[in-house]
Amino acid sequence: MKILNINNAQKQVGEFVADDFRTAAVFVNYGIDFCCRGHRTIEEVCKKNGIDENDILDSLEAVLNSKPDQTIDYKSWPLDLLIDYIEKKHHRYVEAKIPVLSQFLEKLCRVHGERHPELFEINKLFTASAGELAVHMKKEELVLFPFVKKMVAATFSHEAIEVPQFGTVENPIQMMKHEHDNEGVRFREIAALTNNYNPPADACNTFRVTYAMLEEFEQDLHLHIHLENNILFPQAVKLEKQFTE
Repeated sequence: MKILNINNAQKQVGEFVADDFRTAAVFVNYGIDFCCRGHRTIEEVCKKNGIDENDILDSLEAVLNSKPDQTIDYKSWPLDLLIDYIEKKHHRYVEAKIPVLSQFLEKLCRVHGERHPELFEINKLFTASAGELAVHMKKEELVLFPFVKKMVAATFSHEAIEVPQFGTVENPIQMMKHEHDNEGVRFREIAALTNNYNPPADACNTFRVTYAMLEEFEQDLHLHIHLENNILFPQAVKLEKQFTE
């Protein structure tokens, strides 16, 4: 039995990944951003990237019709649990890796910058990302996430919730999504400058480790942003409507 049909060309990339994270591998193989740009339809990304629409739909169908693995169904999680997971897994990961990567990149610039001037731009981009992510995550942890948790609690207590200072949850969400887009752009630039994280032939061990860590950092960021943009944020907007309608 086929899961896909012609209407799936109008389905958003992020919706596919939210329904089954295994489809993320298909989009990665085609060079399609499923997190920051997950709002685009299959038809849109195929036209923009010159991809045969049937090829990608066939690839998605093969994944969705295959035997399910142990992929976590994040979409089924309560929002407060998802928030705790994002904070403890992804926010803590970013906080732990930034100082290590910053130290390695500084060292590479000092030792190898003359032969590989692209390292200075990579370091500049990562430093900017580190600063922005630190502020971004605190805004989520201190403003947006507590309000979403308050809404979840209110659904159980059947109590009303006060209108927050930011008006509607869609306001901080739009800001967070815009900041996600900025990080997506930065890491696409980093990926290009590192030849998709392939170190040069004369790379030392620190060089290779740093590129591997940068690639892992980007992969974690993709899942991190996906969980927020494509699952947490839409469900938070939907939840808020229960209190306003």
